[in-house]
Amino acid sequence: MNENFPLKDETYQIIGTCMEVHNQLGAGFLEIVYKDALEYEFRNAGILFEREKEYTVNYKGIILPHKFYADFVVFDKVILEVKGVKTIADEHVAQAINYLKVSDNRIALIVNFGELKLSYKRLIL
Repeated sequence: MNENFPLKDETYQIIGTCMEVHNQLGAGFLEIVYKDALEYEFRNAGILFEREKEYTVNYKGIILPHKFYADFVVFDKVILEVKGVKTIADEHVAQAINYLKVSDNRIALIVNFGELKLSYKRLIL
């Protein structure tokens, strides 16, 4: 596995924070509970984040009326999508790729708290 990817230290720190939350709460809660715990951990660690960051979608030069909201944008550079599902599915990956396109960020993490062991995918555009 290539360990030379953008924002490596930042993504490791985010994943480590997610692991701490998963170690404390385990699997089985609704996503909102994990988001609340992550917000608590980010604040305590002094990690810059924005929760439910709003983005607009530009379609053929117009802004569509419906916006999207990234679960978190961490370090002002990394989209963090929180899931509490059986497994990370292709539609979660497609959603995160679309989030990267409209946000102009390069890295997204999809983190799934719904399994006995925390799982995640790192996406780089």
